[in-house]
Amino acid sequence: MEETSREAVATAVQRVAGMLQRSDQLDKVEQYRRREARKKASVEARLKAAIQSQLDGVRTGLTQLHSALLDVKDIQGSLADVSKDWRQSINTIENLKDVKDAVVQHSQLASAVENLKNIFSVPEIVADTQQLIEQGELLQAHRKLMELECSRDDLMYEQYRMDSKNTSDMSLISIYFEDVQGLSDELAKQLWMILQRSMLTVRRDPTMLVSSVRIIEREEKIDRRMVDRKKQTGFIPPGRPKRWKDKMFQVLEGTVGTRIEGTQSVTKEADKMWLVRLLEITRKYVLDDLIVVKNLMVQCFPQHYNTFFGLYHNAVSSRVKELASEDLEANEIVSLLTWVLNTYKSVEMMGHPELFSEYDINQLEPLLPQDVVDDLLSKYVKTFTSNITGWLRKALETDKKDWQKETEPEADQDGYYQTTLPAIVFQMFEQNLQVAAQIDIDFKEQVLKLCLKQMNTFLIRYREEAVTYKEEHMRDRQMPQCYVQYMIAIINNCQTFNMLAYKKWLTGSHAVDTICVTVEDYFNDFNKIKKPFNQEMTGEALRRVVVEYIKAVMQKRITFKNADERREGAERMIKEADQFKFLFRKLAAGEDTDRLCGAIAAIAEVFKLTDPTLLFLEVTTLVSKYPDIREEHIQALLAVRGDASREMRQMIIGTLSENKVSYSGVTQPIFKDITVPTMTMTTMTSMATAKLLK
Repeated sequence: MEETSREAVATAVQRVAGMLQRSDQLDKVEQYRRREARKKASVEARLKAAIQSQLDGVRTGLTQLHSALLDVKDIQGSLADVSKDWRQSINTIENLKDVKDAVVQHSQLASAVENLKNIFSVPEIVADTQQLIEQGELLQAHRKLMELECSRDDLMYEQYRMDSKNTSDMSLISIYFEDVQGLSDELAKQLWMILQRSMLTVRRDPTMLVSSVRIIEREEKIDRRMVDRKKQTGFIPPGRPKRWKDKMFQVLEGTVGTRIEGTQSVTKEADKMWLVRLLEITRKYVLDDLIVVKNLMVQCFPQHYNTFFGLYHNAVSSRVKELASEDLEANEIVSLLTWVLNTYKSVEMMGHPELFSEYDINQLEPLLPQDVVDDLLSKYVKTFTSNITGWLRKALETDKKDWQKETEPEADQDGYYQTTLPAIVFQMFEQNLQVAAQIDIDFKEQVLKLCLKQMNTFLIRYREEAVTYKEEHMRDRQMPQCYVQYMIAIINNCQTFNMLAYKKWLTGSHAVDTICVTVEDYFNDFNKIKKPFNQEMTGEALRRVVVEYIKAVMQKRITFKNADERREGAERMIKEADQFKFLFRKLAAGEDTDRLCGAIAAIAEVFKLTDPTLLFLEVTTLVSKYPDIREEHIQALLAVRGDASREMRQMIIGTLSENKVSYSGVTQPIFKDITVPTMTMTTMTSMATAKLLK
């Protein structure tokens, strides 16, 4: 306390010293004293209030403790009385065991009385139920079956509650109700039979199918109830759970599998086209069944049972896996993969419009795993390589035999010698490419590369055989008799091989698209060049593109075979001319854009003409628009067209020569810079023949 007092005095002295630092503050001493007195009085009042509050709390706590003490004493006395009463009642509780047993027995007897009518009428109900099953009244039969099972199960449950270890009484109940299990099995048999014939049943009498599904749903609910009761009591009736729903799906799966296997009546030994026929029958059967499922079957089942499409998909998948494991030939592999990868999901089968709303076709798993598909493709490529090597060898051997003939070789429409070898070889390639395209475009490209590789090997062999043919003739110039003619045919065949190998453009090349994208990309790098130079550069680029395009046409990289090819080629040229026009207009190529691109379209019109007798007029129009076009250009265009006879070509060229138009003074020429092979077939043949005869 003394230390506290000293600290208080020191603090007070410090505060007073702070208040009286200047002389003018002495006048306010009385004012400071009153203020401090007020503060002191306020602090003392708060202290008194706090102490009074603490005292009141202590007083209240003591009162509550005293009351609690009294309550504890009362409880202690009550517990003593309870303990005394409990000790006195032990004997009484033991005497109530008989009452408890009586209550359980009463409950069992009450249940027995309740089911007494059913118990005595079990044989009658069994007979009625059997009759209803035989009559096809399955819903009523199931209702009576449930009554019998309920009576049996309740009695067994009460017996289980009374004495779960009493197996003799439980067996007695089972023996009495033994016919009930037979009824259940018989009813199930009828249900499975209906489900197995569901595709027929749903057409003739869908109510039978609906009744079967309702019975299975009832049994599912009873199964769930019995399983829940087992968790609580440990008791479950005999034969439960029946799991009829699982069995239903097994039956449906087996039914679908049987439907798929039932279509497989065609055998490999009986028909070379067995696989094609088999797959077509499968497609038809599956499609017909699924349309029935969609229109009729689905309505007979709850929505969450909608698994028929999955069942059919799995059944078909299993079947094609079996087919894939067989020793298939090359054409059979193509047939199977085409069906699996294309036909199956097409509108002819799973993608049919009537099935569109039932499932997402893209969610279907692949019918064949990718590794199986790859194995089949690899096997096909291996077989195809072996086959095409043999085909080419046989074709060459056949052609070599013709070289020894004493009659001249055949001639084409222009009178040039030729043999059928190029047509046979390319027809062989084309057929195989068409077959490969049935699978997918990537596989077609793979086969195309293989064909080109085989073609390269074949041409080397062809050249070697031609050299051998020449050497044999040099040893005996009298043999073979038609050596010169067949050597000319060989030379002409080489030209035919070249012509037949550049049809890529007509069948879908993307070269022009690539050119346009590339040009536009480069011009984006030069878009900061000022207009005069930019325009000149763009115009020159357009001229270069058009000249190279026409040069490719003039070099006869393709010859049209018929009117359809000419029409397709002309339409493609017009389209590509429009692509060039659109691009270079955007790049501001200048006034020559229409004229330069129009040259391509004008050539296309020469090809597009359907009536050869009007060729002169069309060519005249072309020459009038582009007077720098030369005779060799016209010859090249007519050769590409493919249907102009020699007489017509001579007439057109002769007439144009007589009326030659000078292009001096006109806009910058286009064809002036386009060179084409000027060597005619006759000149080439004579030169080659002379060389071979040396």
